[in-house]
Amino acid sequence: MGRDEFSCLVLQELHRSDVWQEIHIATNPDEKVDRGSRLSVSPLKILGHSLALPVHTIPTKTEFKNWTIPPPFSDVNPSTQHVIITASFGRILPLKMLRLFASDRRLNVHPSLLPAYRGAAPIQHAIMNDEKETGVCIVNMLKRSEGIDAGPIWGTQTLSMPENAIFSDLRDKLAIKGGQLLVSVLRDMMTGNAVSKAQAQTNISFAPTISFKDATLDFTAMSAEAIVRTYRAIGHQRPLTVYLPTIKTLQMHSPSVHASPPPYTPAVPGRACYSKPDKAILIRCADDSVLSVLKVKQEGRALLDAREWWSGAKSFGLVVDNEINFDSQDDVDQWLEPEFIG
Repeated sequence: MGRDEFSCLVLQELHRSDVWQEIHIATNPDEKVDRGSRLSVSPLKILGHSLALPVHTIPTKTEFKNWTIPPPFSDVNPSTQHVIITASFGRILPLKMLRLFASDRRLNVHPSLLPAYRGAAPIQHAIMNDEKETGVCIVNMLKRSEGIDAGPIWGTQTLSMPENAIFSDLRDKLAIKGGQLLVSVLRDMMTGNAVSKAQAQTNISFAPTISFKDATLDFTAMSAEAIVRTYRAIGHQRPLTVYLPTIKTLQMHSPSVHASPPPYTPAVPGRACYSKPDKAILIRCADDSVLSVLKVKQEGRALLDAREWWSGAKSFGLVVDNEINFDSQDDVDQWLEPEFIG
C-alpha cells in the first residue's frame, strides 16, 4: 500500500526478490488537480500496471475506514502467509483492516531511525534539523490508540546524511535501502529467524505533516544556512514565504548562502537590498548570515528575476533608502489583531 516515488522504489526492490508469490497493490484514486485541468495518477498505480500486478483503488479518506480489502486478504482468519506492507501510504489503517493480518505481519517501511521522527514527514524534518545520520526501519503497525510508528522494529538500516541533502535524492536513497531491508526481513520471516525489538522509550521525536508555518521565514530567528536547508527539505512541496510591509506574501526561489556579502548589505535581520553584481536580493538573517535569492514570486503575480521584481517594488514605494524590511509572522499577527484593524 502506497502512492508515491518512495513507494515505487520499495516495490521495485520487493518485486525483483524471491520472497513473494503474489503481490497486490492498493493506492490512491486518480485526482483532478490544477483546478481540474490535469489528472494526477498515483505513480504506484502506473508502476503496478507496468509490472502486470493487480492494482486496487482505495476510496477517499472519509470512506477508507469502511473499505474492504480484496481477496485473498479479506479472510477473517488471518494467514501467516499474508503480509500487509505500507510505504509512504499517507493513511492510518483502521483496526478492522489490521485484524485481517497476523499481528506480526503488519509492516511499514518508515524512513527514519525510530523512535526519532515518528510521523508523516521524517525526511523533511531530518534535513531541516541538520541531522548527521538518518536511516530506515521496518516497523510493525499497531492500532491507532497504541501509537503511530510506535511498534516493534524488525530491522534498521542507517545512512550518513549526505552533504547538502535534497529531499528527492534522500527519499530515493532511503526507499531503496528500505526495500532491500524489507526483503531481508521477509526472508527471515520465511525461515523463522525474524526477531522484532521494542522501540526505546527515550529520544522520541515527531515529524508532523509540513504546513504553511514550516515554510514561513523569520529572518530574526533563522540563519541563512537554516533557510537553505529548509528549502532543500520542503521546497518541492511548499514555497518558502515571507511577508512584505503590505502584508502580501513573497515566495523565495533558488536561495543560497552568500559567503562574502558586499559592505552595503543591511546589518539588521529582516532587511534586504539588491546586489547588481550578484543579480540577487540579499537578506540579512540570524547569526549575522546573509541569504541570496535569485527569483521571487509575489502573491498574485508571476515568478520574476530578482532584478525585475526589485525594480517594481521600488516603483510601488516598498524600497526605502535602497532597502526593504520583511515582516515576520509575529509582526503580521500583531497587525491583524482587532485593535490594529480598528
